[in-house]
Amino acid sequence: MNKPVVIHWFRKGLRLHDNPALLSALEKVGESHYELRPVFILDPWFVKHARVGPNRWRFLIQSLQDLDNNLKKIGSRLFVVKGSPLEGFKKLFKEWNVKKLTFEVDIEPYAKIRDEEIKQLAEKHSVTVITKVSHTIYDLEQVFKANGNKAPLTYVKFQSVVAKFGTPAKALDAPGNLPKQCQTLLLSEDYNVPILEEMRVDLTGLGKELFPGGESEALIRLNKYMNQQEWVCKFSKPDTSPNSIEPSTTVLSPYLKFGCLSSRLMYHRIHDVIAGRKHTSPPTSLTGQLLWREFYYTCGAYVPNFDRMEGNPICKQIPWKKDPEDKHYLAWKDGKTGYPFIDAIMTQLRTEGWIHHLARHAVACFLTRGDLWVSWELGQQVFEELLLDADWSLNAGNWMWLSASAFFHQYFRVYSPIAFGKKTDKHGDYIKKYLPVLKKFPSEYIYEPWKAPLSVQQKAGCIIGKDYPKRIVEHEIAVKENLAKMKEAYQGNKEEGPENEIAKRKKAPSKDSSPKITKFLKKK
Repeated sequence: MNKPVVIHWFRKGLRLHDNPALLSALEKVGESHYELRPVFILDPWFVKHARVGPNRWRFLIQSLQDLDNNLKKIGSRLFVVKGSPLEGFKKLFKEWNVKKLTFEVDIEPYAKIRDEEIKQLAEKHSVTVITKVSHTIYDLEQVFKANGNKAPLTYVKFQSVVAKFGTPAKALDAPGNLPKQCQTLLLSEDYNVPILEEMRVDLTGLGKELFPGGESEALIRLNKYMNQQEWVCKFSKPDTSPNSIEPSTTVLSPYLKFGCLSSRLMYHRIHDVIAGRKHTSPPTSLTGQLLWREFYYTCGAYVPNFDRMEGNPICKQIPWKKDPEDKHYLAWKDGKTGYPFIDAIMTQLRTEGWIHHLARHAVACFLTRGDLWVSWELGQQVFEELLLDADWSLNAGNWMWLSASAFFHQYFRVYSPIAFGKKTDKHGDYIKKYLPVLKKFPSEYIYEPWKAPLSVQQKAGCIIGKDYPKRIVEHEIAVKENLAKMKEAYQGNKEEGPENEIAKRKKAPSKDSSPKITKFLKKK
């Protein structure tokens, strides 16, 4: 009879620290006659069909390699199992004499269905299943119940609900060395972490490695920023730059997305730094950014069809263009709109897998209600493919926000694809980095190259319409047309929209990074 086994199933929580489900697995291992076998399941169907770009595949493989190394340090290893979770566990339950399975709670709809199937399979094989909340700071089911069995649909409401819970529990320590008799004995190479080249992923779009995956890098990065006390205390997201040459934020989001970093650990590290000192507050502070994540996760868990327009009870029904072959959509996706600020952002996204949140705002607004009138669902798909930190709930929530489909209803506040970038990068250094074809353009034309006289274009070695695209729409015309269409859509959705929307337009804008469209139209 094989030695009885406890499996911890790694999914998003690719770390040892603050991993209560892993610690639960080790409780059984501590009885000495059980062996721990940590598992990650790599589904070939997912590899072939998922909307994942090469930068994120690299980040995942690096994260798995780092996890494997960290497990080996405590006397275990990572077993990468190829196949669907259901088929994989059918095989493991039979071959490994599994008695217990642990994993963290996942709130995404498809994950809930998958996990229920695995629980039913485990029951048939007399395998005890233990699940723990660890991907979020709060237990989202408790948030849901505390709000009257519905998701809080505003950030302020969410704050008021979680305030009732008091200070979140401290993050748990990583496990120490396993007892010698419980250490992993199965060393078969069949379960090794694959290298990226084995994944049959198109690597032609793989950019320079800027953010290595894994828990080790996540903790190094967290420590780097938490050691900057003044920076942490003064941090305000709208004041950071969308087009700085180096990131003006922590870029910890990919590590939170994959669970290489515990959000609970980050929360408490921030509060240790700001304790007793003057500091910024939510929603713009670092803590505020974590709460935004929790807010969208809660909505994603309990709002039906959260990632689409139809059947989504909180989403405005707006007649967007939805053709994935639409020439304007493809130009946006490929960074060929003729608006250098937009194209530079989309180029950075494709090559590096990360862009600043205000840059995301600019390109999302441009695609939807600002200029191109293309469905936010198509934009969501591009971000899902290209972002290192593509997170189902956050991606859907932010696209609804930026298209003024849900959460944010001041649709008349539009990012200018010209004036917005100038605020923080007057000379267009960011544009010149990502669009080197424009690097010799004078600063006065870098955001509007179509205005440059032919002699200037020739001197810069870049002819508009030949070496760099002509702009695909005239912003000053398109935005007026789209505002009229948004107004009509809102009037057709009165029962869903905010009350007295016209009155809101007359009020001074709240503090927001989005400039009023009228402000920028006057500059044209």
